[in-house]
Amino acid sequence: MPTADINIHVADWPTDKDRLKHIRHLVFIEEQKVPEELEWDEFDVTATHFLVSSPDKDVACARLKNDGQIGRMAVLTEHRNQGIGQKLLQFVLRCAAEKKLKDVYLHAQVSAIPFYEKQGFTATGEVFYEANIPHREMLIRVAL
Repeated sequence: MPTADINIHVADWPTDKDRLKHIRHLVFIEEQKVPEELEWDEFDVTATHFLVSSPDKDVACARLKNDGQIGRMAVLTEHRNQGIGQKLLQFVLRCAAEKKLKDVYLHAQVSAIPFYEKQGFTATGEVFYEANIPHREMLIRVAL
């Protein structure tokens, strides 16, 4: 699917939570075996959520917490390696700049570090585990 055919927008958690949860359930709970009780947390209510849709389905999502942490970034398997994740991340970073969040961070799965490095993030600290998956913290300074 060409990235020109996708729509990225700020989602509304009360209205769009079923759509967002569907993507996260498929990617994190089913594919990556994250325990369901670890996937859903109190930050979903206060975070800014993002939804990527193609003409016929929702294909990706992410969230930005008020402290500048990007998380829950997920692209459905069949839509990976098509530039969707990159466009979504750029959209989230623009939103962070609009919110005047100077320093943005995320907990990247170790396998995704090269993707985030290409987007300007720098890995810091040691490897740690979330849901039995190795991660590293990554940072980026957002141009305001």
